[in-house]
Amino acid sequence: MYRIITIDDILDSYGKLKQRGLSFIVSKFSLNKVKRTKSAFNEEKIDSANWWIIPKVQERWNKLITDNEATEYEEFVVNSYLKEDQNLRMLSIGSGICQHELEFATYNNFEEILCLDISDIPLKKAEEIAFKNNLKNIIFEVQNVYNYEFPKNYYDIVIFNASLHHFKFIDNLLGNLVRSTLKENGKLIINEFVGSNRLQFPKHQLKAINSALELIPKKFKKRFKLNSYKNKVYGSGLLRMIIADPSECIESENIIPTIHKYYKTVYGFAVLIWWFYHKRL
Repeated sequence: MYRIITIDDILDSYGKLKQRGLSFIVSKFSLNKVKRTKSAFNEEKIDSANWWIIPKVQERWNKLITDNEATEYEEFVVNSYLKEDQNLRMLSIGSGICQHELEFATYNNFEEILCLDISDIPLKKAEEIAFKNNLKNIIFEVQNVYNYEFPKNYYDIVIFNASLHHFKFIDNLLGNLVRSTLKENGKLIINEFVGSNRLQFPKHQLKAINSALELIPKKFKKRFKLNSYKNKVYGSGLLRMIIADPSECIESENIIPTIHKYYKTVYGFAVLIWWFYHKRL
């Protein structure tokens, strides 16, 4: 059963007001769904804190994926699966700041990396980084994927980094459009949230989350820019999810079943929801 409004909605909305200002909150009341989605990612200065920026978390991810805390997954992918390949073409859909794509571009294996996103400001920042580092094999294009004309049998790799859970019509996107644009034996890489749609976690998951939260010392649970602590998780309400970002986790539950329907696994890590697939012939 969906939760319409929760205590977390009120606390998190107040937190966003303190972190990102009134203009950000006002932007969420636009009737244009695309504008509401873009407002979540298209600001030049975002004063916020996210758990995935914690160095120890990143080291843990690296250890679980690559068996080495200092080895990022881009290096792991290239050395494990692409070492002998050259002139590779990669398509990144919903690439945002292009952190991973810029890293892939440093390898000579890649002839072309195309980054698509509806938000222009993150792409402009990425383009500046590419220019500064003389990376000429990476291209940035402001594009709505629903309007993108996927070239047939063109790309060796399609990659999603925390973006696939923002798309609807997952079956058509992965089973038709992405498959058709991949070359024979092309590869699909995803690093994604694949849990409950609209973050509507069931009671047993909320219970597990709160049990884990109790293990964290109080000083580490202080809410960013607020004089309060995160002592309990109540879950996200459906109304706030739709207002804040209509694309957030819209079909996240369908990702894994759809991928298994059309692709075969080469490498996967369920804890991190990090998977590496070959196109099914």
